[in-house]
Amino acid sequence: MGIVLTHLIYTDWVKNCLTSTLAFDIAQLFPSLNHQILPLILDKAGFDPKISCFFSNYLVDRKTKYFWNDFSFPFFNVNVGIGQDSVLSPILLALYLLLVFHIFEKRVKNLKIPVSFLSFVDDSLFYYSEQISSHFQLKSFL
Repeated sequence: MGIVLTHLIYTDWVKNCLTSTLAFDIAQLFPSLNHQILPLILDKAGFDPKISCFFSNYLVDRKTKYFWNDFSFPFFNVNVGIGQDSVLSPILLALYLLLVFHIFEKRVKNLKIPVSFLSFVDDSLFYYSEQISSHFQLKSFL
């Protein structure tokens, strides 16, 4: 995401625009996702019921284990969260965040706020750019 953000800011500088960002990390997102919500999101988004069934079955009978220094706790069953050790993890997370992104986009458009939203897994940022008035030149800072 850093390379994309650097590109956006540099492009804005060339166009004499000022850029503002707000970066944030959604703490403990992977281990706190509710398994029962995913099929509802997929259904609402119009995915084929077979895809909803596949992901519902994928999340069944999950186990986790915690480590603390050299000590490891025994495995125990979990009915929330998705593992970060699978190639499907970013896809599952994107599916969970799909609804949030949709609501955000709809709200900022209704408010006529020119804000963009970038996300990479659980790290995200809001991005805003505006033209600088003619009496204030950004290039003077470079």
